[in-house]
Amino acid sequence: MKDIKIRKVAFVTFMILVSSVYSVAKSSTTLKLIEISGYQKVLSQRVVKDYLYSGAGIATSKAQRQLKQTIKDTLNAQKNLKNSINNPKILNMMMFLDMNYDDIKSKTQEKFSKDNAQYILDLSESLLEGNQYILKALKESSQKKFKTKVSKLIDMSSRQAMLSQRIAKYYIAYQLGIKDKNTIYQMKTAVENFSKIHKILMKNQTNTPQINVMLKQVDKLWNIVYKFYLDIEIGGLPFIVFNTTDKITDKMKEISLLYLKTK
Repeated sequence: MKDIKIRKVAFVTFMILVSSVYSVAKSSTTLKLIEISGYQKVLSQRVVKDYLYSGAGIATSKAQRQLKQTIKDTLNAQKNLKNSINNPKILNMMMFLDMNYDDIKSKTQEKFSKDNAQYILDLSESLLEGNQYILKALKESSQKKFKTKVSKLIDMSSRQAMLSQRIAKYYIAYQLGIKDKNTIYQMKTAVENFSKIHKILMKNQTNTPQINVMLKQVDKLWNIVYKFYLDIEIGGLPFIVFNTTDKITDKMKEISLLYLKTK
């Protein structure tokens, strides 16, 4: 009898351990999907920025090389997400995004024109909105099942990377003659949102020393360059904007991956 009880306790302990390991693994998978979908938002802005810079003849070789890589990375990430998600609503959204990706891939291969530029700008907003829908659904799943703060931090750092590309996108769009009020509004809103999120991340108490070092590097650069971005109507600094926003995007991408490791 005593032997049977011992075996029962051992079995229950084993099942709890297996359940715990499975839960952690599932949490890790969900957080990785959040990181991937967050970076899809970044790429939705970068692909347009690269097309516009290439069309404007500024940082041409870098923009063209980056455009090609951005499309490749976007399609690979989309494939990985589809293979890892079984939520019907998310998959339906991904089918819609597939059509948009085909469209943007085709348009960016055409000869540059202002009409194409405006079309791709509008298309990038659909891509951003669709990927935000996916990210939100994954984040809600993460919070409901695992009650983790990490998903929020990954989301915020990915959003910063997206906003820096968005800033460059609207800056060069304005220089190319797309000078409506919405361009200026979206630029200034992106700068304002970046500043707000940056302050939250800087104050986060769970940051590792490495994350804090990298955030301070972003902080030092941001405090100088955000003024250039706000001078969108004056212009004259497209090359500086291209390089500094890319630098910030790369840093925030690294920070996002570091948050993923702190789960």
